[in-house]
Amino acid sequence: MPIRRRLLLLAPVLAAATQPASDSDRAAIRRTIESQLEAFQRDDEAAAFAIASPMIQALFGTPAAFMAMVRTGYPPVHRPRSVDFTDLVEEDGRLVQKVELIGPDGRPALALYTMLRTPEGWRIDGCMLVASERPAA
Repeated sequence: MPIRRRLLLLAPVLAAATQPASDSDRAAIRRTIESQLEAFQRDDEAAAFAIASPMIQALFGTPAAFMAMVRTGYPPVHRPRSVDFTDLVEEDGRLVQKVELIGPDGRPALALYTMLRTPEGWRIDGCMLVASERPAA
């Protein structure tokens, strides 16, 4: 099949990936992240792991391994003092929710949650912490 024809066949898929998020998507993404943050607060390994995407689940294998990684590598996500949802942006065809956190040490961090739509609903497909421009608490 010529390259031009393949690109035309992919056009609807690419367009769907970059459509702006609907209000219901925004609300569902926020609920998904809030549910995982609440599971972390309760130390509910199974509930937190269930919200991760299939790829993340396969990578860590068990809820205990996933939670150990979060505890050691993501203290602002594991035990935030405050949580502020900001922009939901599209990057490389994927939705990324920005969340400003104040960590347990009082230092700000910006969490970038990459989201994945599955038949069961929105799942978290990754979280990256970057420096925040907000002042420390």
